[in-house]
Amino acid sequence: MLKIKTTLSIGLFAWLLAFSSQAQSGCAGKITGRILDKVTHEPISAATIRVLNSDLGVLSDENGRFTLNKVCGSEADLEVRFLGYKTIIHRHYFNNKDHVDKGHAIYLAPDETELQSVVVEGEVLVGDIQSMSVNQLGRVQLATKTTQSLASAISGIEGVAFTSVGSNVQLPVIHGLYGNRILIINNGVKHGFQNWGAEHAPEIDITAANKISVLKGASGVRYGPEALGGVVLMKGNPLKLSHKLHGRISTGYETNGRGYFTNAHLGAGGKKFSYHFGGNYRRIGDRSTPDYSLWNTGMEEFSTNAGLRYKLPKWDFKARYSYVDQKPGLLRPSVARSIALFSQIVEASKPILMRNFSYHIDEPNQEMNHHLATLKIDWVSDFGDFRLLVSQQINNRKEFDVRRNAQLPIINLTLSTTDNRLEWYHPATGGLEGTIGVQYFSQNNDNNPGTNVIPFIPNYNNYRYSLFAIEQLQSGSNTFELGIRLDHEELSARGRTQSQKIFRDKFSYTNLTGTFGLLQTLSANWEWRTNIGTAWRTPNMAELYSFGQHGFRIEYGLWRYYGSEKGDINTDKILTGKDKAVKAEKSIKWTNELSYEKDNNKLTITGYANYINDFIFLRPAGLGSFFWGPGPTYIFDQSNAILLGAEATYSRSLSKNLKGTLGASYLYSRNVERNEPLINQPPLQVNAEFAWNTPVFAGFDLSKLTFKTLYTFRQFQAPRTITPQELINNKVQVNLNAEIFDFKNAPKAYFLANLLWEWKRGKMGGQVEVRNLFNASYRDYLNQMRLFADEEGRNFILTLNYRF
Repeated sequence: MLKIKTTLSIGLFAWLLAFSSQAQSGCAGKITGRILDKVTHEPISAATIRVLNSDLGVLSDENGRFTLNKVCGSEADLEVRFLGYKTIIHRHYFNNKDHVDKGHAIYLAPDETELQSVVVEGEVLVGDIQSMSVNQLGRVQLATKTTQSLASAISGIEGVAFTSVGSNVQLPVIHGLYGNRILIINNGVKHGFQNWGAEHAPEIDITAANKISVLKGASGVRYGPEALGGVVLMKGNPLKLSHKLHGRISTGYETNGRGYFTNAHLGAGGKKFSYHFGGNYRRIGDRSTPDYSLWNTGMEEFSTNAGLRYKLPKWDFKARYSYVDQKPGLLRPSVARSIALFSQIVEASKPILMRNFSYHIDEPNQEMNHHLATLKIDWVSDFGDFRLLVSQQINNRKEFDVRRNAQLPIINLTLSTTDNRLEWYHPATGGLEGTIGVQYFSQNNDNNPGTNVIPFIPNYNNYRYSLFAIEQLQSGSNTFELGIRLDHEELSARGRTQSQKIFRDKFSYTNLTGTFGLLQTLSANWEWRTNIGTAWRTPNMAELYSFGQHGFRIEYGLWRYYGSEKGDINTDKILTGKDKAVKAEKSIKWTNELSYEKDNNKLTITGYANYINDFIFLRPAGLGSFFWGPGPTYIFDQSNAILLGAEATYSRSLSKNLKGTLGASYLYSRNVERNEPLINQPPLQVNAEFAWNTPVFAGFDLSKLTFKTLYTFRQFQAPRTITPQELINNKVQVNLNAEIFDFKNAPKAYFLANLLWEWKRGKMGGQVEVRNLFNASYRDYLNQMRLFADEEGRNFILTLNYRF
């Protein structure tokens, strides 16, 4: 494998050098400048600057700066575009023999027309890898998703799905990977939460987001380990200067679960100072399928956030704080304290335990609260721009199970996270522009006393020291990129054995990762991005040490079980790296994206291949027992895996007021060592959307109707099925050497339709949405509760907004 990687890297590098030599060489003009907001004089990043009648084009960096090389002629017309601003044509003359035009400021005037919902495909994020596939959800589009989780909100993007444990716990899935393989960056820092297992969703309130971006590539160089599948970037209020008092108040109601919510946001900015405050409250009761109620699926959530900014000529200070408090319930019929009952509820067509609607949240449930504080300092100097980002997070989690002492949590953890980063955006040197940075990251996780059980995971400390660099070279219509990162991570664990003896262990990992890419403008209408990158991830503590009941199942980490000669599972001792080597996951991912845009047509096609060495996954291992009862047993395993996928999106303006979009995504995944399928991978999906700006009536300023459909195929790559009853009757024998299996067949294909009406009248606005319009009964393969119940039925959601 190493020889293949080396040959591929050398071949790709040689090809790029050869391609570079064919770039324009007869035009020596150079234009530099800055793109600024005409009102606030703030820099505008990611603005598009294009030389008319040529293939030359770049994007402005975080400080609004841009450089155009190899411009032909003695003058050039520049077209400057940025979403939300009026497009301008700016003429530049070369008044010197060297044909170098320096330091011009170009001012863009804000477009007063309010933006409609939009997904920006492939937009560059300054400071990130431009050759990587990127999708964004803007503020206006997020306003229609206030009742959704982060994972659900971004799942409409091709190649993105979500895995869940019922209605309240959802994690984003990018190109088949989730959990610790997806980095969630919240206002510039890694969101520090109990990110192990599908049962733990990030404590994030999307009503506080101004923009959410999804990077679908191996992003380990820029953002650090764990970005094997991609990165989700959430940015809060931009804290604009010279901005009058503004805000919004929203409230609403949804019928499925009888949920109600309200949120408010307020901000203003002066010449040097700006601020922002916001808050959100939501409560929902038991959801229901088309045929029955789902016991204990309610949720209560409260959040608040604030930001302050102070601006000096060369300094910019931004401080932010957010707090999220959540109490989600988990489906009560998923709890089975006997093997016979577990078999019965898995085989049943509907839950055998039900109750009438209630807002009350019983066990099993979770209680979490999350604090995040960040300080960002930017300094603009003649020898580059510097950014210092410091942050502190505290995450408290309690999990309650159905047991004798139900008032006591079965898991009670406090996680403290520190993430500090210093970056230098250096000026162009020898044609190279880029970023050099250092990072210090640490986490301390402690089990709090009072659970009366052996901790599911031990106490641990994690320290990581990192150095990274990303460089870009502009050559004609091509942008070449190279990134490299060095990480050293130290971990220590301390916990108790079954006999209450204390154990301790220390281990460390060091890894070098890199990325190499090309962004090429093929013509005025075609653009191609290709990126090959590596990422890595240390095994988390649950994958190593998990021990006991968690949710509806019993789990054992890689160092909490071992196999006998016959392949039976033994759990009577704790292993170390000397007994069983557990390597860090290492991924190499190659992503290609081809995009076309002309007139009213836009097409994007993406293909990717991701090979992961030592991939860690959770799989069923049979039926077993723990201290307080029997249940389905799962173990963590490790193997090499490959994921191959493709996605496509085509949109067309069918008329002035009607736009249609078609999309599809497909993933092929395989355990290459054992030549068997991976479990819990997204199935093939196709979707369609039609958005119609209807004629206005009754004094409305805006009336927009959107109809969305989604067809999800049956997952035909699912492992074989062995029912609990077959295991009870000893019809099938399983052990550590047996082929992977699942307890229930993959669900049937299903069709969903959603209808959304958005309206605005003056400062008032709102939405009326119907999800699962045809009240379909179905089960989702990526929802672990599919073993026990159907998904939610039809849901009417009414939202009212007031902006000022």
